[in-house]
Amino acid sequence: MGPVNWLAVILAAALAVAVGLVWNGPLFRSGRPLLGGAQTAGGKLWLPALVFLLSAIMLGHNFARIGAETLAFKPWLYFMQTGGTALFFVLPAVWLTHARTGTEPTKRLLDCGFWLAAYLAMGVVFWALG
Repeated sequence: MGPVNWLAVILAAALAVAVGLVWNGPLFRSGRPLLGGAQTAGGKLWLPALVFLLSAIMLGHNFARIGAETLAFKPWLYFMQTGGTALFFVLPAVWLTHARTGTEPTKRLLDCGFWLAAYLAMGVVFWALG
């Protein structure tokens, strides 16, 4: 196992939060911030940042276990790992949570698209800094 790239972990989490701010703000103008009140100065932006930091730590550890040599030879693994985690773990949980609360399908798709984009953005950071 190689060392965890802690710079990539921090930057990946930061980029995922930035994707969330843009996705839920100017990009789709859904009127729904990343987290209720998160875009105010005293908001709860730390909560999504913590969630993405924990995810980035897990992904960083995963890439360290795969190893730099393997990742250099097979760079698509960055996106298979991050996209796969989003597609097969995060998106079903988000979809089912929205379904349980009766959210309309368009909003479910927008939220699932955000999580996929955020995880793939984290993959880009790990790939670029790998």
